[in-house]
Amino acid sequence: MQYVKLGWSGVKVSQLCLGTWYLPRLNEKDEYGVHKVDVELTIKIMRRAYDEGINCIDTANRYHGAMAPVDLNHVGNSERVVGEFLKTVDRESIVLATKVRGQMAPWPNGEGLSRKHIRWQIKESLRRLGTSYIDLYQIHWPDPDTPKIETLRALNQLVEDGLVNYIGESNHPAHDIVEFMELADKHNLEPFTTMQEIYNILVRDIERDKIPVAKRYGMAILAYSPLAQGVLTGKYVDFNAKKWTTPSDSRAVISSGLQGYFNDRNLKVLLELNEIAKAKGATLSQVSLAWLISMQERFGVNIIPIIGVSRMEHLEDNLGALNIKLSQDDLKRIDDALKA
Repeated sequence: MQYVKLGWSGVKVSQLCLGTWYLPRLNEKDEYGVHKVDVELTIKIMRRAYDEGINCIDTANRYHGAMAPVDLNHVGNSERVVGEFLKTVDRESIVLATKVRGQMAPWPNGEGLSRKHIRWQIKESLRRLGTSYIDLYQIHWPDPDTPKIETLRALNQLVEDGLVNYIGESNHPAHDIVEFMELADKHNLEPFTTMQEIYNILVRDIERDKIPVAKRYGMAILAYSPLAQGVLTGKYVDFNAKKWTTPSDSRAVISSGLQGYFNDRNLKVLLELNEIAKAKGATLSQVSLAWLISMQERFGVNIIPIIGVSRMEHLEDNLGALNIKLSQDDLKRIDDALKA
């Protein structure tokens, strides 16, 4: 396993982080008709990842693990599952990240980034996770109703109280991140250590504005959806016919978000990636993750892909990405395919 610094901090995290938005699920459903998470298999996968050196786990108070979008009857489930895993290891060996912002109750202050909501939800997350502190507490997306300085002061107090070690942001526009960081500097408050954003070969918007912000302030990037919801595994491409395919049992049949990936440009990229992967004796997933990791050198910021694993073989495959080295020629081929 390779380790990188969590932004400007001295904390070292594994080059891959284990995400918990989508977990192994059972065929069994609960009283609401929602599939249950396979907790036993999830813990086995987490333990295998841990044994292989992955020390970073990312979750959120809103996540369920087998349901999206998540209703109020099911929020918090992923945190509870992670809490079960934490019982099996030394808590100090884990860098644990979670998030706050989303709706957790039906009342007016049941969501947001106000001091009241943050103070409530840190206690709830700690209870669900079965721990006394969070390593990285992230604001999940913007709250236009709460002044940024209020949010920062509330987060700063959590750090001073020993409930949180570091703070980060997710899904905020670049100008918001800059404003938060400048306010933190002006008022001597805790600055963000990380930004968590969607980033993969096919979705590179953050290169335009957010990566320069991360570099300016010494922030690490936690890259979610590194395989574009499975598109970059190649399972939606018939490589012989050189066309998109959507298996009848795949989520692409019902996901409008996935359908947006199925265009001529992305098909060309997948075909090129497949050739690169074959030449290296690797899978498309491994090449795609290796590409993300290689962007660290190009941009001068630490980039940590958050991998979602619902089967043990997915984990095994993703771990193989750490042994894949892409040449400058490989990177140019990918860039050229994107521009075509």
